[in-house]
Amino acid sequence: MPPASSLRGTVARRAVVTVNFLSRFTARGSGTVIGGRVGLAMAPRLLEHLVQGRDVILVSGTNGKTTTSAMIAAGWGGVVATNDTGSNMPAGLVAALAASKSHSAVLEVDESWLSDVLNATGARVVTLLNLSRDQLDRANEVRQIAERWRLLLASAQGTEVVANANDPLVVYAAELATSVTWCDVPTPWTSDAVSCPHCTQPLHFAAASWSCECGFAKPINVATTLRDGLVVRGSPLALDLQLPGAFNRANAAMALTALSLVGADLTIALARVNSLSSVAGRFSLRRWRNHRLRLLLAKNPAGFAAMLETLERDDSNVWVAINARLADGHDPSWLYDVPFELLRGHRVFCFGDRRLDLATRLDYGNVDYVVVGDESLIPVSLEPVAVLANYTAFQECRERSNAC
Repeated sequence: MPPASSLRGTVARRAVVTVNFLSRFTARGSGTVIGGRVGLAMAPRLLEHLVQGRDVILVSGTNGKTTTSAMIAAGWGGVVATNDTGSNMPAGLVAALAASKSHSAVLEVDESWLSDVLNATGARVVTLLNLSRDQLDRANEVRQIAERWRLLLASAQGTEVVANANDPLVVYAAELATSVTWCDVPTPWTSDAVSCPHCTQPLHFAAASWSCECGFAKPINVATTLRDGLVVRGSPLALDLQLPGAFNRANAAMALTALSLVGADLTIALARVNSLSSVAGRFSLRRWRNHRLRLLLAKNPAGFAAMLETLERDDSNVWVAINARLADGHDPSWLYDVPFELLRGHRVFCFGDRRLDLATRLDYGNVDYVVVGDESLIPVSLEPVAVLANYTAFQECRERSNAC
């Protein structure tokens, strides 16, 4: 007879699958979270139960979790359990694992939940991308998260850490871990790490390095580099992504590093990663009315800065949509930390619940803009229009449009 805890976990797993199916069938929801909540209420240790016998890779950080997780899942090959909807707290993780019996699992994890999830899963690899401000009115201060990660990783046994050597807060979090594979990847956003987390003195940033007078500095024993080309733990790889931007090249480098630690064939994994053209609607080409749109998700200053760098320096129209709902964070003051000056020369169309806040920020940046009141008056472009949207605005754009 199975132990009571195992039986409870089995019943809870079935409940997760059933409730999520009913949620989708009755159009009450997407069926990615509610079942997980029910399952965890029935068996609080359900996450621990569901990962038994699996190889698990966790991915956490402020930006890039969904894309990096998709790259790892694609590169690993076969059927991989993953929360590809972006539901990255325990209920979403439980729902993803309950829906698949795959031996391999890639889970993106909200930064604040990483300690609980790693302790429950005993993941084989945890990948740390970056740390910066996000959802200012309801998220922990960035350095508090770095401290929590540091305590977690200092005591984590049997977990390989893949960490971004160019983010000082990630380095601080991972420097006491037993086994770290450092990745030297482009990380232009450093505005949230201007002072040393050890001594509070200013950090000094050079072209490809950073350091503090107290001795805290970028690790020198990096295993993965992405400069003139990509080298993952001694293996040169020809990175040729369909996904745009230097940030996606960095995501790919870290994804391939994580895969190397679970024994994946990097040549095969590279081909699969190179072939990705969109991730959960990000970077996809969509049609809405007579417009063709290229959807770009950006949720915070670092994310917007990265996306703005992908735009051509021309006079094309750009649409920007900003909401400030629960999933976005109600405080839109982060708009003043975004380098919207990069949009000078473009004509920007302002959408969303906080389009007037956006327009005010663009006005201060001397950017040409139009506040959209009547959508029927938007001019049609011959070329796809870049649409930069934060979380709920992005979901609205995706739901209202169709794939080209």
